[in-house]
Amino acid sequence: MTSYPLRTYEDVRETLLSKGELALLDVREEDPHAQCHPLFAANFPLARIELDACTCLPRRDVPIVLFDDGEGLAARAFERFAALGFRQVALLAGGLDGWIRAGGEVFRDVNVPSKAFGEFVEARRHTPSLSAEALDALQKSGADVVVLDARRFGEYRTMNIPGSVSVPGAELVLRARALAPDPATRIVVNCAGRTRSIIGAQSLVNAKLPNPVAALRNGTIGWTLAGKTLEHGSERRFDIDAGRDPHTLDASRRSAHALATRAGVRRTSLDEAARWASEASRTTYRFDVRTPDDYEAGHAPGFRDAPGGQLVQETEMYAPVHGARVVLFDDDGVRANMTASWLAQMNIETYVVDGANRGDLTETGPYRPERPQPAPLPTISPQALAALLDDPSHGVVLLDVAPSAKFVKAHIPAAHWILRSHLAPGYDDLRNLPDARRYVLTCGSGALAAFAAADVAALTGKSVSVLDGGNAAWTRAALPTEGGASQLASPPIDRYRRPYEGVGNAREAMQAYLDWEYGLVAQLDRDGTHGFFVI
Repeated sequence: MTSYPLRTYEDVRETLLSKGELALLDVREEDPHAQCHPLFAANFPLARIELDACTCLPRRDVPIVLFDDGEGLAARAFERFAALGFRQVALLAGGLDGWIRAGGEVFRDVNVPSKAFGEFVEARRHTPSLSAEALDALQKSGADVVVLDARRFGEYRTMNIPGSVSVPGAELVLRARALAPDPATRIVVNCAGRTRSIIGAQSLVNAKLPNPVAALRNGTIGWTLAGKTLEHGSERRFDIDAGRDPHTLDASRRSAHALATRAGVRRTSLDEAARWASEASRTTYRFDVRTPDDYEAGHAPGFRDAPGGQLVQETEMYAPVHGARVVLFDDDGVRANMTASWLAQMNIETYVVDGANRGDLTETGPYRPERPQPAPLPTISPQALAALLDDPSHGVVLLDVAPSAKFVKAHIPAAHWILRSHLAPGYDDLRNLPDARRYVLTCGSGALAAFAAADVAALTGKSVSVLDGGNAAWTRAALPTEGGASQLASPPIDRYRRPYEGVGNAREAMQAYLDWEYGLVAQLDRDGTHGFFVI
């Protein structure tokens, strides 16, 4: 039996308290992670290690501690990290159960550090809030009120408060003065639940906006529980030039810079940030906090796109190395400083780039993550695969390892969805499918399928190939797709269904989620490792 390096609960806790670098990684799928995990454990599923490791863990000597709940995933993850060249990898002694038995506090849901921080902010600053009933009455009376939705635009389009405008979190301070130029206009900030409403409203308060500001209490959940109707498919978003007037921009910039300074944010340059990123002894994350459109139009080399509101909302996923250095960039002096002010209060060493200009934004397009090359395997074109699938005598079984939600929405008609982490001895998922003479693997782009195909080849010894370009190439070839969950070979535990996302959620689940959020501050006190503060 293989012996792995171990680190104890006490050791991990001491590292967290001392702000030493540590990536505490839960290598289970998202749903089991959401049921129970330590506060600063980032969900890092075994299935995606090759895709995400080099981006999320940019230094090969970073200390990594892996855990599962007895499934054996952590040992498999250790081998994958070792194969990628990571040199300080260990398993958590006793896994999740060992953490609990040692007295460690455990949390439910996802993005818990950020959500707990939001509750911490409200408890300390008494962020103004407004009930759904009060907002509805204001709107019906014709009161001068604007509702700004701080979520990502895709979430906003799914469901939104009637009349609201999409202004994702980091854009609020930059845009709000233009969206509500009359100081008498009341501004209400909402999200689906609580965190982005609180952080968004408190951002405007901290920035000394002259308008009366409030968070919509409990967001769209609170609106639904109050019996109010949501809109769907709305397209209202802030004007791209909103907040760019020199007078308005100067006011926003000065207030954001002052807040960042009060929070302990430091300043740096693009050149210094690049030197830091090359250091072997310290992890540095570089994030561009502007909108995805801004980023793709032009960004500085080495910076990853991380819209500021989501970076504060999902901090442990963007930057899973606790104790790392974080550098932020924008082109306006507002979004990076506001985002940095919150990260610093979350006990993260944070810097903002000063002195950059448009000439420094020499790269365009989406972020291109560094990834290892998969083992070479044959590929097959969409047209050739379609021909094989039309003739059952070929004995082809098509496996799709895309996220289960995307599979349910649309997939190649013959495909069976399977968890990559279940492509290993001890799982019956593959054995329960029809006998195959040949397997073909696919996913959205083909990137994950290329790694999963090697797992299938090792497990079965049969011929395996990869759909060239994945499901996207199949769609571009105008070949048919279908939706539905009738061909799930594995349980869809890769995705935790948030009680606040989408539509049709049970009232009991939404209320239970709110009750859980209200209890997070007490859990922070019991855990004792957070280091949060509020200016």
